[in-house]
Amino acid sequence: METEKGRLKKTNIKSAGTKKGFSYYLKRDWQLYVLLAFPLVFAIIFKFLPMFGLSVAFLDYDVVGGFAKADFIGLDAFREIFSMKDFYIALRNTILLNGLDLIVGFPAPIILAILLNEIRNKYFKRVTQTVLYLPHFLSWVIIAGIFYQLLSPTTGYINILISRMGGQSIPFLTEKWHWLVSYCLIGVWQSMGWGTIIYLAAITGINADLYEAATVDGAGRWRKIWHITLPCIRSTIVVMLIMNLGRILGISFERPFALDNPMVRDFSDVISTYVYRVGMQSHRYNIATAVGMFQSVVGLIFVFASDKFAKLMGEDGII
Repeated sequence: METEKGRLKKTNIKSAGTKKGFSYYLKRDWQLYVLLAFPLVFAIIFKFLPMFGLSVAFLDYDVVGGFAKADFIGLDAFREIFSMKDFYIALRNTILLNGLDLIVGFPAPIILAILLNEIRNKYFKRVTQTVLYLPHFLSWVIIAGIFYQLLSPTTGYINILISRMGGQSIPFLTEKWHWLVSYCLIGVWQSMGWGTIIYLAAITGINADLYEAATVDGAGRWRKIWHITLPCIRSTIVVMLIMNLGRILGISFERPFALDNPMVRDFSDVISTYVYRVGMQSHRYNIATAVGMFQSVVGLIFVFASDKFAKLMGEDGII
């Protein structure tokens, strides 16, 4: 006579061998699928469907005629942009500004996160974090207005203070080399606090026993930072570095446009402003689309290359 235990065992084997279809999981977890539908629809509408617009780069597109009357021109738009001097100037400026942001701006949130982690007064730490986060929520139009008031050669508060101390007025935003340094430092000020969030989260995940063991061994704060904190957040640093390298050509429009003026156009004209000027002001949509496609392809290549390099160095990478 078959025992109850044997029957249960056979039932479990039979149920384990039965492959459940999608309808089963849809009925069981329909609430989760409904929640997933909203970001999925958003991604499809605003991320994937606009990719059909890339075909404009290969067409003689006209807003009035639309896609129906647009003639296929192949790679003519790409040949034209690679023969334009202004494109190479915008490309050079984009790499220059993003490169400076990477050199100066990338280590800044790491250093700031480590310093914030060393603060023992919780109230002071919270207030400091809040103050540092605030610039991230300001529009670049507002930030540009603030710094033009502060750094103006004649009426800026900083130059007035320098003049009263016996110094000469400094053209922070009206001379191209001073503008380059000011642009970089303003960007660090705006993004540094917000960038600390990821690194602070990574530092919080470090096992406290490591610090206690280091204290017993007589290690000071700097030794703990160098031998515990930095090695433990190294993977996070590598991932963020790969993502930043992927955006080496993907410069925002608002920042250079808001801080731009005719006297610094040699450095302030970047790919995003070039696309705006050619695409929106000159109505050459195929040229603007071709530049944007070039920008995206090069960014993708940088992501793959930096990820490969990270894996060669023993890191996990992101792909």
